[in-house]
Amino acid sequence: MIETLFRIERPVVQAPMAGVQGSALAIAVCEGGGLGSLPCAMLSADVVRTEVAAIRARSDRPFNLNFFCYEPPRPDAAREAQWRALLAPYYREAGLDPAAAASAPARKPFDDEAAALVEELRPPVVSFHFGLPAAPLLARVRAAGARILSSATTVAEARWLEARGVDAIVAQGLEAGGHRGHFLSRDLLLQGGLFALLPRMVQAVDVPVIAAGGVADARGVEAALALGAAGVQVGTAYLLCPEATTRPAHRAALKDTDAPTMLTNLFSGGAARGIVNRLMRELGPMRAEAPEFPLASSALAPLRAWAEASGSGDFSPLWAGQNTLGCREISAAELTRELAPH
Repeated sequence: MIETLFRIERPVVQAPMAGVQGSALAIAVCEGGGLGSLPCAMLSADVVRTEVAAIRARSDRPFNLNFFCYEPPRPDAAREAQWRALLAPYYREAGLDPAAAASAPARKPFDDEAAALVEELRPPVVSFHFGLPAAPLLARVRAAGARILSSATTVAEARWLEARGVDAIVAQGLEAGGHRGHFLSRDLLLQGGLFALLPRMVQAVDVPVIAAGGVADARGVEAALALGAAGVQVGTAYLLCPEATTRPAHRAALKDTDAPTMLTNLFSGGAARGIVNRLMRELGPMRAEAPEFPLASSALAPLRAWAEASGSGDFSPLWAGQNTLGCREISAAELTRELAPH
């Protein structure tokens, strides 16, 4: 069980969810006995400092800082032009200039500045998505005293992470919401559902394995633990909690328990699971024209802002896992206690 590893009361890790949370959600989960997480990839160093200060002011319990690890792609002008041409009809509908420069929140990979921030703040836990940073950077995180975990979507990725000394591995089943954490291969056909992946991963590695994907209530937690998980990572179930910053259109979509989810690369260029909306229906969820992660989001930013101004999620990433039945409008602290009652 991960309670001893992370010094928490319940075997629950709150999935870091960039764009729909800040420190408030992490604090509530910590106070509920789980491991609260702060997604840092889209935050400046100063904002991370402010958020960590808020966590420490309101809770003396361990927390997790999460970072992305990926090689920034080279911009491809031809592909960007194809992508903008695909989106041009929507720009015209919105009365926007398709050629206008646009910006979207940056998703920074873990670098020297981030390592220095970890050394300064000394968080109890640091987690990574899309693999791990280079060995010298990882060594700095370890020297700062942090427990280290990262996501794996296949047994091969789990073995790779274990060989590099992580303290625990998040087994990300195909049901999970948000971005796939794959890093050895982008072939989605190699990735399976959680309850097929989990026992194989537990058998393959000696470090604790944390189950993620479709776990949304106490029954799911019990099932994951019965299959050998040392704990669970839960994201989607927290999205309706008052401490989350989930936008109204996203909240409304989550309440429709019949709404389908699909993997899509339309919103960032990387494969991620979200609730099907207008853009996904009309373009199809996966398009070769979408620039590499995270470059696709820039051209979508004006359309997203235009639609959200009228309360629409037609052009927004409505990230969610396949199981939204656990989404409830209760405190994240209460939800954490209900997920893993003593």
